[in-house]
Amino acid sequence: MSESSSAATTTEDRPELKRVMGPGLLLLFVVGDILGTGVYALTGKVAGEVGGAVWLPFLCAFVVAMLTATSYLELVTKYPKAGGAAVYTHKAFGIHFLTFLLTFAVMCSGLTSASSASKAFSENFFKAVKIDSSHGSILMLTALAFMALIALVNLRGVGESVKANVVLTLIELSGLLIVIGVGAWALASGDGDTSRLTHFSTPDGESPFSAVTAATALAFFAMVGFEDSVNMAEETKDPVKIFPKIMLLGLSITGVIYILVAISAVALVSPDELNKGATPLLKVIQAGAPGFPLQLFAWITMFAVANSALINMLMASRLLYGMSHEKVLPGPLGRVLHKRRTPWVAILFTTLLAFFLIGYADLAALGGTTAFLLLCVFAIVNVAVLVLRRDQVEHKHFHAPTALPVLGVVLCVYLASPLSGRASADYQIAGWLMLVGVGLWAVTWLLNKYVFKRTTDFDPSHFDSSGTVN
Repeated sequence: MSESSSAATTTEDRPELKRVMGPGLLLLFVVGDILGTGVYALTGKVAGEVGGAVWLPFLCAFVVAMLTATSYLELVTKYPKAGGAAVYTHKAFGIHFLTFLLTFAVMCSGLTSASSASKAFSENFFKAVKIDSSHGSILMLTALAFMALIALVNLRGVGESVKANVVLTLIELSGLLIVIGVGAWALASGDGDTSRLTHFSTPDGESPFSAVTAATALAFFAMVGFEDSVNMAEETKDPVKIFPKIMLLGLSITGVIYILVAISAVALVSPDELNKGATPLLKVIQAGAPGFPLQLFAWITMFAVANSALINMLMASRLLYGMSHEKVLPGPLGRVLHKRRTPWVAILFTTLLAFFLIGYADLAALGGTTAFLLLCVFAIVNVAVLVLRRDQVEHKHFHAPTALPVLGVVLCVYLASPLSGRASADYQIAGWLMLVGVGLWAVTWLLNKYVFKRTTDFDPSHFDSSGTVN
């Protein structure tokens, strides 16, 4: 996966970025952005919601992601510059507070995603080193220590190139292909139970439909990340021509991989067993290929989720830094280390919030909160693309059929609402995080208005507002 902040906007006083990304590198970027913690850690939690038909929520999440992707494609080919959802929202509605809320929601989704990755890292670490971790306190302390290490790396400063992203993507992809290969080999050998694939496990009083929607609301976490690629528009050769086919192809590839992984997982391991712990795919390897070196797969999983955590914490701290310099958040959040030039206050603040999330919420709640926040963002983007139809541009660009963003709005709102069976913890966590943001915004607004006697014109194009969440 690659740090979304590598792209920047082109302004009058800033030179245009070098266009180095062709179709191949962009495809790896899109695929790498989507792959990550979601499928590695939450496949079991999705199985716990729906039973053996775990592939169906991933398919539904893929459809919703594809609908929203068409909106992003129209916007990125219409305005081929970096900026992401905040820029599109600001251009469509011109409401500074709405732009702030959306930007802060993206930042919070990075925190919840990184926190879930830390929990998954902790579980896989003990599997890799063969140490008993039956006590929950040990797992939590390890997750906190890992997050502290991420903060130290962030403070030192991390720059990730597109070439590095290729390596990261291939390693993450290799783990999923191993699962698919093991599943195919086991099934061809007569092992496994394919009858589970059509079995729904629903609590009393719930229908299969409600079980699938609740599982889809969680599985959506695995499909996000494609929207981050719009920030590479200024570094892509002929983005108007390349982006549509590459983004749709990348989504299709990851969708197929996820469905095949889900089928392999539930055919070899029962849904109840998959739902235990944060290492469901490791159980699949153990069941389908007992002779496979499990430590190797545990290290691959650790690498995937560790990279996800690092990139999301980098994104979160940078967003706070940017909003501080836009004078919509307190000024101290914009302070940087003299030598390293990294935003140390923003890094410490986001790390403390991540500590709280790791201690307060379980893996399913963190993944669900990430999906909830981004579903809200995607709903607004789907509306924005319709509003911006009134803004005509001279060049040709991708045009999404009107029915697709309309359907995207409906499905995103539904999956974000309690009607989908979404857990109440998702709303509680998201609510507290957004309350922190609004509180900081209110303090800054009062100081700007009555103490410093200055006005603030929040311009989201001044900084990159999208980030990786898988």
